[in-house]
Amino acid sequence: MTLRSRLPELDDATMSAEQRRVLDDILSGPRGNLDGPFLAWVHSPQLADHAQRLGAFCRYHTSLPLRLTELAILTTAAWWKSQAEWQIHAPIALKAGLSESVVEALREGRQPTFERSDEVIVHRLASVLYQHRRVDQATYDRAVEAFGEEAVVELVGVLGYYALVAMTLNVFEVRRGDEPLPFDEP
Repeated sequence: MTLRSRLPELDDATMSAEQRRVLDDILSGPRGNLDGPFLAWVHSPQLADHAQRLGAFCRYHTSLPLRLTELAILTTAAWWKSQAEWQIHAPIALKAGLSESVVEALREGRQPTFERSDEVIVHRLASVLYQHRRVDQATYDRAVEAFGEEAVVELVGVLGYYALVAMTLNVFEVRRGDEPLPFDEP
């Protein structure tokens, strides 16, 4: 997949030793590619180094099932109207078990009709947090009861990390080839 952004391309002639090290770490990790924000982050090796480790945890190692992590990611991508984040994660979410109707409702900015109560809780917590920058006690209690404190902490981490991803992708206009954009550009 060809990626492009506002930032200049790095190549062996222009890349610093630190950028090369981080690039090699990313490419040899579970992702195996520079898809998403890494195309931008590699321009700041220290940020890339820390962010890619946090991202690996948020994507692959939380106590939440992948279906719920991907729901949190798509809720974030829809909130930020993050083109590449959506393009990357919508297929993963579908494969992980989110329904097509939920994915499409999120993309269109509509309230999804969920068939699973755990999805209602994740979406509610994410939506309330994004809209109000706080989470009311009832929403918090319902999430802790359903998932436990550790998983709720991890869920908030996923939301925060993928908000950083969305902002990075939006600011640097990271695009995946010539795929149609899922959201209208402002």
